[in-house]
Amino acid sequence: MSSTTSALPGAIAPTFKSKWASRYRGATVEDLDPPAALSINPDDPVSLALMSAFEREYTHLTIVDNETRQLMGYISIPTLQAQLDSGKVKPGDEVRKAMVTFQRKGRKYKVITMQTPLEELEEFFAGGATGGQKQEFAVITDDKRRFVLGVATVQDLEEFVKRRPA
Repeated sequence: MSSTTSALPGAIAPTFKSKWASRYRGATVEDLDPPAALSINPDDPVSLALMSAFEREYTHLTIVDNETRQLMGYISIPTLQAQLDSGKVKPGDEVRKAMVTFQRKGRKYKVITMQTPLEELEEFFAGGATGGQKQEFAVITDDKRRFVLGVATVQDLEEFVKRRPA
């Protein structure tokens, strides 16, 4: 079998092979026991984002619309800290200046819920749902993507596997 990834007629797309499938044994995102999401608004100051994240030891915060509570994007605290250190943003600037906005048009969106199997979450982190682009975290929502319930990270998944006997 060839390891090429070219799209030949009749070729079978490579499938994701989980490193830890034997340890999941039917576990879902809910079994990770993710902490409740901390969402902020795009017009909140950068200083509030930093303070809120440090108090809860979060590495990512979700950004939601002030009125509709619709998920707009996220902010990575390590990246935000680097932007502050370089002077690109200031503590009084609005979060929107430093946030990553989700691109909704023309992109496939992988819905991650509390019932998503951990194999699917692992595949998402490995880039299986994003065209090969690895992901460091996943926003956990309800089935209809109306509410942000939490955030799961690659580290959360790794910790789960370490705690689970083989």
